[in-house]
Amino acid sequence: MDIIAGTAGHIDHGKTALVKALTGTDADRLPEEKQRGITIDLGFAELDLGDVRVGFVDVPGHERFIKNMLAGVGGIDLVILVIAADEGVMPQTREHFEICRLLEVGAGIIVLTKSDLVDGELLEIVRLEVDELVAGSFLEGAHVIPASAKTGEGIDEIKSALLELSSRVPARLNETVARMPIDRSFTVKGFGAVVTGTLVSGEIKTGDEFELLPEGKNVRVRGLQTHGKAVEIVRAGQRAAVNLAGVDHHGVARGMVLAQRGVLRPTQMLDAEIEVLPDSPKALRSRQRVRVHTGTIEALARVQALNETGEIAPGAKDLVQLRLEAPVAAIPGERFIVRSYSPQSTIAGGEILDTFPKKHRKRELGVVREFLQGLIRSGEARHAKVQLVLGSAGTGGLTFADLQAKTGWRRETLEDALSGNGIATAGNYYLTAEAFEGLKSQTIAEIEAHHKREPLAKGIGGELLREKVFAHLADDIFKEVITTLENAAKVAREGETIRIASHGVELAGDDKQIHVRLRKIYADARFEVPKMEDALEQAATGTKLQKQNARKIFQLLLDGGELLKISEDFYFTRGAIDDLVDKMKTFAAGTPDRLIDVPKFKEIAGISRKYAIPLLEYFDRERVTRRAGDKRLIL
Repeated sequence: MDIIAGTAGHIDHGKTALVKALTGTDADRLPEEKQRGITIDLGFAELDLGDVRVGFVDVPGHERFIKNMLAGVGGIDLVILVIAADEGVMPQTREHFEICRLLEVGAGIIVLTKSDLVDGELLEIVRLEVDELVAGSFLEGAHVIPASAKTGEGIDEIKSALLELSSRVPARLNETVARMPIDRSFTVKGFGAVVTGTLVSGEIKTGDEFELLPEGKNVRVRGLQTHGKAVEIVRAGQRAAVNLAGVDHHGVARGMVLAQRGVLRPTQMLDAEIEVLPDSPKALRSRQRVRVHTGTIEALARVQALNETGEIAPGAKDLVQLRLEAPVAAIPGERFIVRSYSPQSTIAGGEILDTFPKKHRKRELGVVREFLQGLIRSGEARHAKVQLVLGSAGTGGLTFADLQAKTGWRRETLEDALSGNGIATAGNYYLTAEAFEGLKSQTIAEIEAHHKREPLAKGIGGELLREKVFAHLADDIFKEVITTLENAAKVAREGETIRIASHGVELAGDDKQIHVRLRKIYADARFEVPKMEDALEQAATGTKLQKQNARKIFQLLLDGGELLKISEDFYFTRGAIDDLVDKMKTFAAGTPDRLIDVPKFKEIAGISRKYAIPLLEYFDRERVTRRAGDKRLIL
């Protein structure tokens, strides 16, 4: 089992010396650190306890290097809060402790270093200070171990406590995609770029294709090390050194995230729940410029309090939107710390809820708060969470890729969350069953309204229906709604026209008379039909409305197949065309080559050339005939 332990505490309280006493490794690696005797940047060491391997992240205690401390503490499983017995609780002790509490570090131990420098009475006073500091927190009741890196006192007890705590550290959930916030990058001669970090989820294997976010630079894993040994695979919860191909180490910086390719997307807005520290000197206010720390990155941001007052008082917890000045790669559920812009101090922390929110308006606050509070209440219930996310997308739905980017979940995790009731699919899109049913109802209502507006129309055109109900929605959603209604016998589709399945045109009064006259005009004409406009003029001799309706009634005859369009001007009854086809078949049966020319066709049909040419071209299109030079082959 692998766990990550982070040190925390005030400057010069002996964190690095303690790590060296436990592991034999000096975590101060920079020449400047050696010269000044303080930890400036992160240091790393390992301790093998048999069944448990502990990776140590040694963080700087000086207030000027808190951002470096935050880059290391985000991925730890437990904390070792280091307090010098000869000084007691100091300002950075409190700040580091509050940071660990806000990041919801689950467990830890408290080590009273330099215990060889104090007597029992002073040691007891420091214990009381510690009890007061951690009362009601995750460290209440934790081991408090006096120790000395110089004499070795307490070192074995600390190892035993770490071994005991490891059994209570929950396994890392692997429901999110593989990602590793980068805390260091360098180059190794002959190998190229190497990055280090704690793999917070998933696994990395040699040969994997990953990307560096937020830049989106594609890279390949050439090699892996953990605990100083070359390995083929690194799993969640392990410290890793990753040799990358496809990038120079100068193009990699702390704060980037090594992530599974093509899943996560950078963002510059985060909706979150935040807790302001009780001893913060001021309320957290909208428009306030702050420093946001998540993973290993520090990003400047403006705060927007999502409440009516525009501020969050010290000690209070509420919802905010963080509008970042640079893109970050983050996922819901990640913890973060907020520090004041200047002078820098830790003022708040919380949990990311939504990584791709819109910029909220004041009138939308009620809906926004209900959605975000729903995400909080859903907890680990993934199906409920994905329904909320889809609900916020409305009738537009989201693709699988959109949902992965918004949740950070692995494919298998998301597929499981999407199974079950309450979620509809439409091609590549997912939406709530409620939204899908709403679209079906809107569609039925719009078609019915069209039937009332246009009683002589057979139905509504597909493009018009799309414009009325499905404007700006994906074609997949439109098609699925219509297909579902069609399969349920609620609507019928004929070509591009869609109607209510039970709808039929019933003619009465003037409309019925126009219908009768049009049918008679074409039936009597046989093959000497008038042009369409002339036929409409003959059928509707009254008002302008009658003439408009005559065109719609003419379309009904076409839609019903009673009339056939031969050309833009000429239409014939189906009966007349069928009779003519029979005559041509009879002629072909008595002609060895089955060929017919225009004069013979005119003779058979008893028509002039004005009608013969359009009819023959129609028969060519319908594959009744085929041109053969200046004649036609009857097929």
